[in-house]
Amino acid sequence: MHFTDLGLRAELLRAIADQGYDTPTPIQAQAIPVVLAGRDLMAAAQTGTGKTAGFTLPILQLLGSRPAVARGKPRVLILTPTRELAAQVEESVRTYGKHLPFKSAAIFGGVSMAPQLKALKNGVDILVATPGRLLDHLGQRNADLSAVEIFVLDEADRMLDMGFMPDIRKVINLIPKQKQCLLFSATFPEEIRALAKGLLRDPQTVEVARPNATAELVTQAVYHVDKARKRELLVKLIEDHSWHQVLVFTRTKHGANALSEKLDKAGISSAAIHGNKSQGARTRALADFKSLKLNVLVATDIAARGLDIDQLPHVVNYELPNVPEDYVHRIGRTGRAGSSGEAISLVCVDEHSLLRDIERLLKQNIEKRLMPGFEPDPSIRAEPIENGRGRQGKPGGQRSGNRGAQGPGKPARGSNGPATHRNAAAHHSGSRGR
Repeated sequence: MHFTDLGLRAELLRAIADQGYDTPTPIQAQAIPVVLAGRDLMAAAQTGTGKTAGFTLPILQLLGSRPAVARGKPRVLILTPTRELAAQVEESVRTYGKHLPFKSAAIFGGVSMAPQLKALKNGVDILVATPGRLLDHLGQRNADLSAVEIFVLDEADRMLDMGFMPDIRKVINLIPKQKQCLLFSATFPEEIRALAKGLLRDPQTVEVARPNATAELVTQAVYHVDKARKRELLVKLIEDHSWHQVLVFTRTKHGANALSEKLDKAGISSAAIHGNKSQGARTRALADFKSLKLNVLVATDIAARGLDIDQLPHVVNYELPNVPEDYVHRIGRTGRAGSSGEAISLVCVDEHSLLRDIERLLKQNIEKRLMPGFEPDPSIRAEPIENGRGRQGKPGGQRSGNRGAQGPGKPARGSNGPATHRNAAAHHSGSRGR
């Protein structure tokens, strides 16, 4: 199948061709006809499958075929859990809609509200937002959702994990009952299914991969190494293999900063992104990483689902995540859009239990490698793991409860500005989505 077989208008096909694409991914091939038919959709797709274009392309087509009921008011509302994902989705809207007259804006926390207010007053057709910042604007009567025709809830399971469900229900109560609804989620826990049941009307279901599957083109491997020697091993891997672009995940903000500083001292250009970094700093760091001015971007899990980097070759888990599902989303940053990738995990004795949890989730054993000279010291005993929220897990990474020591938490609202389709400066950044 080709994009020309999906009934998309010439302006969209032109924009798709401009990006060098010809063949839709499975989620795009299945979702686009459903959305174009005006049906509600419940879609399960793993990260990196091209689902964003799977809804932005048909939405742009539908807007072009219908007259606007209320000029200037948003006709489409897309909710995302994180700033990175909001920026990525809005960028997709601009990319594929560049030959069409529609205005879009991304609204999320962390920068001034003033540019967002200006964008809203000037009128937008497609509004991409994180829940908390959108509610801030609604509370100040800066936004009017009464003309929303299409509502998209993206990464619904991540919304649940981050404690956004009450905010989402508030937003749903402010949009028209008669609308087309599209719900995308990697997994469908009971609360998401309950939300879908009350929100979607006779939805069509699309599933393109089993839950928690990893991309087939990603090679996975584990290096067992003592915690104190992880940085040294990472430097050796980067230098020995001449890695030029590596996304490295740490468990904590402090750990990300410390690792980035040590890599710089070792002569490897790097930067850290996490929730305590300013919006401008995150934007610059990601832009420099994409343009290869930086070799390494060190990130906490806030970036696991929102970063979209074309043909990213390497992801390194400097520390394993406390929640095994987050491993899937981390390594999903590579092996995207048909490209191959490599995901390496540096695992110390403290993390053996976390590794077992991940392998149990994946239903497969990950290849184990040893680097000569970095063999683990068998006399070292496991210690509790700092999980990034000021508490500690049990020795060896053993988790308690169904989500482990890392509870969902609810991020505080930040102040944040939009990225409009005329100003891309604020797009590529963000932390917890407010």
